Amino acid sequence: MKKSLTVLLASAILLAACSTPKKTESTSIANNGKVWASLWQQRSAEYKALCFQAYNTAKWRLDEALKNPGSKPLAVVTDIDETLLDNSPYDAMRGANNQEFSPETWKAWTAKAVADTVPGAPAFFKYAASKGVTVFYVTNRDEDERAVTIKNLQLYGLPNTDNAHVFLRQKISSKESRRQQILSTYNIVLLCGDNLPDFDMLYDNKPTEQNRQAVTEQLKKDFGSKYIVLPNPSYGDFEGALFNYNYKLTGAQKDSIIRAKIKVDKQ
Repeated sequence: MKKSLTVLLASAILLAACSTPKKTESTSIANNGKVWASLWQQRSAEYKALCFQAYNTAKWRLDEALKNPGSKPLAVVTDIDETLLDNSPYDAMRGANNQEFSPETWKAWTAKAVADTVPGAPAFFKYAASKGVTVFYVTNRDEDERAVTIKNLQLYGLPNTDNAHVFLRQKISSKESRRQQILSTYNIVLLCGDNLPDFDMLYDNKPTEQNRQAVTEQLKKDFGSKYIVLPNPSYGDFEGALFNYNYKLTGAQKDSIIRAKIKVDKQ
């Protein structure tokens, strides 16, 4: 009887231990935001409408420029990620798994060369090429991503997808020197991007949130005229400025900053 009681007690303790909920790391607000942003990018008709709006505007502006082409050949300059190629599956994966960005996971994604296109982008760049306008791709992907980047672009039959027209990051993230290189022989009539440094050097050198706002006010006439902005709620320099360009913050540290800065209705 005593032995049976001991066995019963041991079984009860084991059962209680097994039924105790395991402690898991909670997903940060920032990473939850990545999931929601990716879902919006993939599923909302509003995202598609904004992209169509951007590229419809680009076409109108290009047609205007073609009426007075000038002495230099015309060019349009475009960023790649979230301007032309849709990387939301990668951001959704990170968010769902509560992972911070890493070059390793990013390059594992780009190596697949299967990113879909942003709505309206292929049609616009093919239209530009059909009018004799050269397309340049200026991206901050690394040099070791060149082959897979060109492969991904060629998957959709995009124009000028060769080494001469794809400008990757070399030593610095600023795109100004690459823009100037193109300007030496071409007249850039449009710049397309999702991140403000895609357009103007005034956004370089890690400006604060307030400075970015001030520069945007300064350049407001260029948006929709020469600068065509695509929506990207998932990442960009807005995030860097928010976190003071500290790329080593943990999810909890990011959450603390977000809670301190976001406007919340006080019930």
